[in-house]
Amino acid sequence: MSSTYLVALGSNRRHHLYGRPRQVVLAAMEELSALGTVSARSSVLSTDPLGPAQRRFANAACVIESEYDPPAMLAGLKRLEREFGRRGSRRWGDRVLDCDVVLWSGGVWQDRQLAIPHPEFRKRAFVLAPASAIAPAWRDPIGGLTLRQLNARLTRKDHLPR
Repeated sequence: MSSTYLVALGSNRRHHLYGRPRQVVLAAMEELSALGTVSARSSVLSTDPLGPAQRRFANAACVIESEYDPPAMLAGLKRLEREFGRRGSRRWGDRVLDCDVVLWSGGVWQDRQLAIPHPEFRKRAFVLAPASAIAPAWRDPIGGLTLRQLNARLTRKDHLPR
């Protein structure tokens, strides 16, 4: 049975073959076809770092149709990160490539390795902006709001962090 996944990608370190983070993300979006059919790709955004990271990030999102279940999709994304040179890194640190499952067509998934929807995606403009550009009507299975609505809430001028 086929599933649909929303995957967020980010990079803020050069790659010896692909170059700058923007090119790393573009190359990774091409390589995602090994995991299924990429049906939508966002543009690549330049965003401020989060936490201890020092460099600006290149961020994007893709929609992937795949036969993989969520644990297999996560394993495929982690393998892709390693192929791009990612090694163990500290939380929110600099990295060549980061890939996260944000949403999937099956709704909620929870095990020791993976939580879908991604627990922090509602607070992250670097995820919501590209995701809402390619899948604006996709609904958060927990809160029921669309990606477009979540992005609008997050980016409102009167929005204050909680």
